[in-house]
Amino acid sequence: MSHSRFMFKQLLTIAACVGALAGAGLARAQAANPKIASDLAAVIGAPTLPPVNWAASINGPAYAKVLIVANDSDPTLASLRQAILAQGGSVQYVYLSVRALAGVVPVAGLNALAARSDVMTIAPNRATARTATKTTTTTLAATATNTPSTPTTAATTANTTGTTAYNGANVAIAVLDSGIDWDHRNLRTPAGKYRVAGVVDFVANSKKLLNGGWELGVDVSLEVDKLVRVDKGLSTAKELARLAPISALPDYYGHGTHVASIAAGAGDYQLPDSSGVASNATLFDVRVLDENGQGNLADVLAGIDWVMQRSRLFNIRVMNLSLAANATDSVLVDPLARAARSAVASGIVVVAAVGNAGKDGAGNEVYGAIGSPGIEPSVITVGASNTKGTAARDDDVVAGFSSRGPTRASVGLPNGSRWVDNLIKPDLVAPGNRVIGAASNYFNQPAPYGNRLGTLFPALMQGTGAPQTLNQELMQLSGSSVAAPAVAGAAAVLLQANPGLTPALIKAILQYTAQPLPGANLLQQGAGRLNLVGALQLALALRSDVSSALAAGTLKPGDSLLAGGKKLPAATSTINGQTFNWGRIVFAGGGHLVSGDALFTTFQPIYDPGLTWMRQVALRNTVQYAPASGYLPANTVPSAVIETNATAQALLTPQVLLLDGLAGYNSAALATGLFTPTASLASRVAAGGGQPLTGGFRLGSGYLLAEGQNLAQQRLTGAGFILSEGFILSEGFILSEGFILSESLANPASKANAALLGEP
Repeated sequence: MSHSRFMFKQLLTIAACVGALAGAGLARAQAANPKIASDLAAVIGAPTLPPVNWAASINGPAYAKVLIVANDSDPTLASLRQAILAQGGSVQYVYLSVRALAGVVPVAGLNALAARSDVMTIAPNRATARTATKTTTTTLAATATNTPSTPTTAATTANTTGTTAYNGANVAIAVLDSGIDWDHRNLRTPAGKYRVAGVVDFVANSKKLLNGGWELGVDVSLEVDKLVRVDKGLSTAKELARLAPISALPDYYGHGTHVASIAAGAGDYQLPDSSGVASNATLFDVRVLDENGQGNLADVLAGIDWVMQRSRLFNIRVMNLSLAANATDSVLVDPLARAARSAVASGIVVVAAVGNAGKDGAGNEVYGAIGSPGIEPSVITVGASNTKGTAARDDDVVAGFSSRGPTRASVGLPNGSRWVDNLIKPDLVAPGNRVIGAASNYFNQPAPYGNRLGTLFPALMQGTGAPQTLNQELMQLSGSSVAAPAVAGAAAVLLQANPGLTPALIKAILQYTAQPLPGANLLQQGAGRLNLVGALQLALALRSDVSSALAAGTLKPGDSLLAGGKKLPAATSTINGQTFNWGRIVFAGGGHLVSGDALFTTFQPIYDPGLTWMRQVALRNTVQYAPASGYLPANTVPSAVIETNATAQALLTPQVLLLDGLAGYNSAALATGLFTPTASLASRVAAGGGQPLTGGFRLGSGYLLAEGQNLAQQRLTGAGFILSEGFILSEGFILSEGFILSESLANPASKANAALLGEP
């Protein structure tokens, strides 16, 4: 067996949750326990603990708050929980979206836990935080007509085709963030009714843990309120009543409210119009970040669980994650990436911000600095564009702060080598510079009171053009955090227009119809700028039963995707009087570029939400559902998600166009490969370029891809991929706690705040 075949087989063993292949540790710790993450391994035997919030000394011994990903058929992880208690630790949560638990363990016992066969990886309960770090005014609007000097907003009429308007009605978006000011007029109906249909606060839940979560010798994991653990179940009416907004202080930080308004705000009652993309969508407020915009992995995972269990009850079809955590571990084992993957498998479109690490402290461009869950291939990862304050699209550029790809998380192999994910990201970009949206406040007190961002940085609420009337206040923010919800809103609009779309099909539609920005390469902008006009046209041409037919097993590779009597629309859009070609570029398998009508005239296996293809590895996530009860119907509430290797199958059908050869080898100096300007590649596609896949792509032998022709030298993201020629490459990118919160709330006048008002 060749070395490459041996390595890929090992990787598939990782994907099958065999714990011996997990983790990315320091050289010293890795030799002993490759399952222990590097930042956690660093505290073993350390004379002093690092200044992190997940490690502490308790009566002398050192303890760590951890997430343990398990390889166990028992969804309650009873044996592992008992082992942690026997060590004197605690268990706080057992998850649905990933076979894992959160708890506190003695640092001295980490090696013993890692030696267990049912332990796959152990990582610290790392900090998470919102990714918006700069504030701005921009237009997401396809038809807004503001002067360049006037701040514009997310208001858009781009979601209309013909005479029918699409605004996300009857589709729900879950926003995992710092909360939502449900009382703000922007987030109510014209009749004044709340559009925030549900609220859950995991920050408050965490604060209820004794001793700040450092209580030892307890197991409270089964006390967590989960639908499948309620003996008598919950009726929809009872559940809705329990979820009604009750908090008088829903978003003390201000970030989550702004994000929610970009996705689904309805602000046409004043000028500037601060409406979001899906202005009639329902919102669910899942609070996982505190009043400083900070959180932890355990709470985010709990939030994902919560959304998954209620998705089918309340038609929550979209989840927005404008937050990030350290991205050191490969998506094969990273808990947050795997949880997001499970959510996608359950049919939820997961949208994540790419991050704001596109430049280092000296202003140099950085490649490869993307956090989790933006590294996950099944997630729609969104970068930020700068509209230059105009409604015209031809002057848009990629924001300098927006993180560049590829993903650089990795995992160690038993033979001493490393697998580096090297997936192409971001997937596309949306306006993220000086975007105006809703500003939260304290109940019936005018902002910035009750809005930490607005209080610390008054400039955020200046120059919006609004009178700042109570519960109608506006503020400016920028960063990929405010670009992501624009795409989340777009996904809701597409699902209103065509409820049968799968998450992967929505991602392909958004990429295929995107408008490439001049001069920016694939690692800077992905497929290009969001084009909802074109995406709607394409979505409406497709059959509306894709999800149900796929679930029923009646939709096969190569079957027609077109709705009866429909044809694919022309690959152009006209917005604000400007006509442009769609880029017609879709990412497949994390390292390939594909195009062609066949992507949408025939069903492609990669649109299956349970299938995740990343280079030479393909995974299958199977969602199991709780049985029917007197209150809950069958196939409604997920009870477990099982991840295995995908069996041999087709991944792409014949006649799909492979574009790898058009891009060529990776060279920054020559602007080829991943450095190819997206617009240049799109022009080659428009001119008829691309190689038809006569044999399609197939997953064969359980772990190797048989492409139907010799493409071994064409892969854009091979295992040895190196960015050189003067570019700064982030290896094993770590988002330090100080970096994530780059506004530096403790010192608002610090150098990190120089770009608070966004780019020019």
